[in-house]
Formats: sequence, structure tokens, C-alpha cells
Amino acid sequence: MSTTITYKAWGTTQGKDIFLFTLSNSSGAFAEVTNYGATLVSVNVPDKIGKLGNTIIGYPMLEAYLDDNCYIGSTIGRYANRISKACFELNGETYLLEANDGPNSNHSASSGFNSQVFGFEVNDDELVMVLHSNDGEGGYPGNLNLRVIYKWSDDNELSIQYKAVSDKDTFVNLTNHAYFNLSNGDLTILDHQLQINADKMVAAGDDYIPTGEMVAADEVILDRERGINSYYILNNTDFAAKLIDPSSGRTLTVKTSYPGIFLYTGDYLNSKHLNLNNRYCQPFEGLCLECQHYPDAMNRPEFPSALLPKHHVYNEFINYKFGLI
Repeated sequence: MSTTITYKAWGTTQGKDIFLFTLSNSSGAFAEVTNYGATLVSVNVPDKIGKLGNTIIGYPMLEAYLDDNCYIGSTIGRYANRISKACFELNGETYLLEANDGPNSNHSASSGFNSQVFGFEVNDDELVMVLHSNDGEGGYPGNLNLRVIYKWSDDNELSIQYKAVSDKDTFVNLTNHAYFNLSNGDLTILDHQLQINADKMVAAGDDYIPTGEMVAADEVILDRERGINSYYILNNTDFAAKLIDPSSGRTLTVKTSYPGIFLYTGDYLNSKHLNLNNRYCQPFEGLCLECQHYPDAMNRPEFPSALLPKHHVYNEFINYKFGLI
């Protein structure tokens, strides 16, 4: 590995220092991460003529992330996605969560990791974001110790690994909420091509809460009238998804240890601040490929469990490999 990791002061919030980290490889391609929300800020890789460009939505300053309500680039936890009626039962106890999406809880509401300040370690070839989540925080049981490990390789692969341990049985579902746009923001995602390696998806109601049914994952043509907010059950996690931008020639191949991907096409995107492409975020300017456990799994016994038994290690990964057509 010939990754170089540097960082600089990027402001303060909650009385804590925020930094912007840059992970660069031998070709000059680089990714940026901040310890506010363990957030992925940018991923800069070449297009078909060799020009570096950013492939995700990000902001040039901390203040924009403090005002953000779209989880842009952030680490999502303790539990990504929606939990019906903002509650669940575990070991005979009922746990009440914060409802922030009608009667339901989404992305752990105001206690979510996206708005927390992480500690960090800079090792030879990896950046480690560290967080302690107290027992009862957000309504979840267990003191949870979390490590989010970022690596950036010479072949432009971004690896994110999640490791966590709790002192009580609890539910955990961690993911990254990057909005991908391989065109460097020149075009919307309507000009992209996407393949997800899934034959089935989880059916959901108008509130995006799973019904419990598995239905065929038919080809979907996206337009500006109807976005996609759907969980796809992967056939093979060695190849989870591929995103292509024909105009720039950039590609993104996703691999993961998780059983599925939640595809969100950014139909609610908005911003108060200019992003790195000097634009205000608009719907369909980026899409999320959120590798994760099943939504609302704790309330759906027919779904694979997202239980993290006490003293067991949560260990999942997401790999984003950037390339060219």
C-alpha cells in the first residue's frame, strides 16, 4: 500500500475539534473524510481522459454538514433505515425509539451517528473513526463501541469496515450514506446506468415500511415523477452492484458482506449550502447504494436477524471500486 493520509483542522462543534482527512494513492486519486459523522466528503478519481473529478455529493465546509438533513456521506447508526412504530421488543423488554418519520424511526433520529463527533486513529494505511454510544442512547440497549475503518487503495478502491461490540444484546445496522454521481456533478443520475445483483426485493408500503413480502426485482425506469426507495436482496455479495456514467466513462462496482442494498435515488435531496460542485443539491443529483441489514428486521421475524449478541463482534464491510468503462 502506498496510501498517504494527511489531515487539517476543519472547525469545531459540540466543543470538539473537527478535522478533514485526505487519503491519497500513488496516482494522485484521493478520498476525503471528516470525523463529524465519520462522513465521506469526496472521492476523486479520473474520467476517460484522465481528469480527476468528484464522484459523490459533498460540501467544502463543516457548516454545511451541521445544517444538512439528508445524511450526505455520513455513517448511519445505530440502526440504518426505518423501524416501524419506533419501537421493538428484545429479551422480553419493549424499547421505545425517537419517531422522526411519522410514527416511525429513521436512521436513529436525533441520536444518529451522522451528527456525532468521532475520535480517530491514523495508522499506516487506514483511517479509523472511533465512537462510544452509551447504553440507552436513542432508546437502544447496550454500551456500544464502534470502529469505522476507511482504506483507499492504489487501484481506487475505497474500503469501509464496521466493527462494533456491545455489553448487552442489541440491534445494529451500520452503513454509509454517500450520494454517488460519477459525472462530477455535470449531469443528474438520470443519465447513469445501474445494475443491482438481485432477483428479489422487500415490498414496502407508501411509508417505506416493509410489508414482510419478498417480490420480484423487476427492471425499473426512473423518472422525475417517482423515485426509488427500495431494499434489494443480493444474490451474491461478491458482486452487489455496478453504476456507470457513460459521459465520463467512470464506473463504480460495489461489494459487501451485507445481505442487501437499499437504493435511494435522492428524490428528497436539498441543501442550504453550495456543494463541492458549486451547486445547491436538487432531487436526483445523486443516488445512495446503502449496503445494510434488512429494514425493520427486529419487527419482522421472517427477515434475517440484525441482532448483535452481547460481547460478540459486529464485522461488516462495504467496498466501492472506481474504474472506467
